[in-house]
Amino acid sequence: MNPNLKYRHELKYYVNHHQYHIIRQQLKSLLSPDKNADSSGQYHIRSLYFDDIDNKAIHEKLGGIRDREKYRIRIYNFSDRVIHLEKKIKFNDYITKVKTSLSREMADAILAGHYEALNDPRKPLLFELYQQTTKHLLRPKVIVDYVREAYVSAAGNVRITFDKDLKTGLHATDIFNPDINTIHTFDHPIIVFEVKYDEYLPDYIRTAIQANGLVRQSNSKYVICRKWLKFNSWEDQ
Repeated sequence: MNPNLKYRHELKYYVNHHQYHIIRQQLKSLLSPDKNADSSGQYHIRSLYFDDIDNKAIHEKLGGIRDREKYRIRIYNFSDRVIHLEKKIKFNDYITKVKTSLSREMADAILAGHYEALNDPRKPLLFELYQQTTKHLLRPKVIVDYVREAYVSAAGNVRITFDKDLKTGLHATDIFNPDINTIHTFDHPIIVFEVKYDEYLPDYIRTAIQANGLVRQSNSKYVICRKWLKFNSWEDQ
């Protein structure tokens, strides 16, 4: 565990639309809407995930490796106004994220495979990605699209999200193209429900979740979308 990073709890569930409406109604009076949401209370997230030549990220997730990490570029509402390079780190049952802003020019260079643009030791995360691209042949793998509805609470630094309409861009990696063909990843309208918090989860929020009988599940949007690119039956595990 890196002592310089702030690690958080992360609980994940699948909920159907009936459960979504009940939980949402309960939590809306207890938490505040995410300030980044539009008038509908939602915003669109598109992430481009990376993996190396050995597909380490997906193998470690499927293999249940406790401590792991993955890299992604993320944009919001199909806009290049805010572009983040992120490294998501899982340690035991805790998660954290390191991120830095990317210019559109830098993002375009990465998408074009011009990784030398990242070779700047003064920018640790960019330089780390550069080393990953040269030593382990880290490359863009899959686009993950979804619509997020989020609520926050200062108590416990809680962030609750409903991620809807999960789609994959299959083999497309042009994260800035709003017209790429995407397909739904689930046969049924399933919503990914996530709860993140610091040291404690307030009882009134825990009660609202437990009252609906939810069972924690391991679900990775990256793995769900990568499975649409599978070439082997073992990737269904």
